[in-house]
Amino acid sequence: MELFEQVEILLVEDNDHDAELTMRGLKKGGLANRVMWVKNGELALDYLFRRGIYKDRDDASPRLVLLDLKMPGMDGIEVLRAVKADERTRRIPIVVMTSSQEESDVESSYDLGVNSYVVKPVDFGSVADVVHQAGYYWLAINRTP
Repeated sequence: MELFEQVEILLVEDNDHDAELTMRGLKKGGLANRVMWVKNGELALDYLFRRGIYKDRDDASPRLVLLDLKMPGMDGIEVLRAVKADERTRRIPIVVMTSSQEESDVESSYDLGVNSYVVKPVDFGSVADVVHQAGYYWLAINRTP
């Protein structure tokens, strides 16, 4: 993968501040110039499965999904379960980016097929750096089918 090619990332995050820091980290170093941000699990599934307001979007799937776990309504575990259970989307790498350090969340995420589980740093200034590192690995180093 050429580092500066058009890469689409789906960011599923209900917190505006965390979303801004995440997008800043992704854009640092040119990792992603197309970040689609949705604020809840229902919209994430609509986007991935091209339904509802996203029914007419192009056929390309995002190269990476960054998924928060703790969201109102459909949470990240439910999104992860649906994405990894569907043949059309199960190979999309999903990185959980959450403040939850609960062992049950970590175990559930890996049981459902998450590719990586990252706890957001308490120091919000470090969030952009962590996102940049995670994005660099999944978009520039890791090879996907």
